[in-house]
Amino acid sequence: MRVGFIGDIVGRPGRKMVRHYLSAIRAEEELDFVVANYENASHGFGLSEKNARELFGAGIDVMTGGNHTWDKKEIKGLLETMPLLRPANYPEGVPGRGVRTFEVGGERLAVVNIMGHFAMPMVDNPFICANRIVDALEAEGVENILIDMHAEATSEKRALLMMLRERVSAIMGTHTHVGTDDLVVDKGCAYVTDTGLTGCRDNVIGMDAKVPIERFLTGLPGRFDVPDKCRAVLQIVVMEFERGRAVEAYKIKVYSEGEKEVALKARIEE
Repeated sequence: MRVGFIGDIVGRPGRKMVRHYLSAIRAEEELDFVVANYENASHGFGLSEKNARELFGAGIDVMTGGNHTWDKKEIKGLLETMPLLRPANYPEGVPGRGVRTFEVGGERLAVVNIMGHFAMPMVDNPFICANRIVDALEAEGVENILIDMHAEATSEKRALLMMLRERVSAIMGTHTHVGTDDLVVDKGCAYVTDTGLTGCRDNVIGMDAKVPIERFLTGLPGRFDVPDKCRAVLQIVVMEFERGRAVEAYKIKVYSEGEKEVALKARIEE
């Protein structure tokens, strides 16, 4: 099973990169399934129905959320009608779900969305929640398990790897928008602390630089804005799973100028 994972898609530039390049990547890399994070897809804040349909039409199979999941009111209905996840460790009774299992080429693949604690909204303990979910999936005989760990703290993401690396196929970090260079396959689990954004690469975490700079200089709040035009990038981690174990992982970057590179290859650690 070959799976692609795209981190935070930020605004129109990110959606445009997915729309223009994902179809070719799916074909060239022979991907069976693509997961992406949607929480910044609609002008940097949440996901609208129009943009959800646009991204699914571009070749994404399921999308995960995070702390901006609820920024658009319509998301509550979309979580019930589309293959969209929100963090599983929101309290009981919150709309939507944090886990879905899919049939992919005669195998089952579970996609799990978890959110960290540090600098995040109030949610249940992510580690206890993740353990319970993996226990339940193992009891159902699901071998292929991919987790989107949406967290600010690198330590939380790394700790989840140490806890679950022999039980899940992949843990892909999202949220900071800044890609890290620690892609690894550790005891059969593909892991990267942060996948990096898909969107503007010449600004501040995909947003126009003016407001963030002013905020750092003065401490005053301001509304972040996604530029309409910028130099953009699509970042996708390509993984191959065999019987629930990752055997290969590498990151591809595609630039708005048309260039493509294999940016990272996983170090295999047993």
